[in-house]
Amino acid sequence: MSQAKAGDKVKVHYKGSFKDGKVFDSSEGKDPLEFTIGQKMVVQGFENAIVGMASGEKKKISIQPKEAYGEYRKDLVATIDRSEIPNDIKPELGMMLQVSPEPGRPTAVTVTELNEKTLTLDGNHPLAGKELTFELDLLSIS
Repeated sequence: MSQAKAGDKVKVHYKGSFKDGKVFDSSEGKDPLEFTIGQKMVVQGFENAIVGMASGEKKKISIQPKEAYGEYRKDLVATIDRSEIPNDIKPELGMMLQVSPEPGRPTAVTVTELNEKTLTLDGNHPLAGKELTFELDLLSIS
């Protein structure tokens, strides 16, 4: 039986959870995730876990932040004056905004704190700094 390797197109059902068991993403009830190994379409730890698996194989893995969405970086958090936000935007906690720290390079940020005068924006991926657990079911290799 062949094993998944770089360049193979794979179909995978998965369930992603945190250490406490809370599920953050799943393909359950949806089409399986389809990607080509080596094209960096998924986080490195997920891709590494698929390499060497055979069609029909299942496994459970843990991925450290370094091979997932990276460590949480405090330098990606900034507090800005509300006047820097366009008047037509009414910021709320948890809202995603797009900013351009460099011309032509938009970045997604999350509003994590706000008051009458300022907003705190976090440019980290929501899963940065977290250890992730995945249950994998490799459906096919082509």
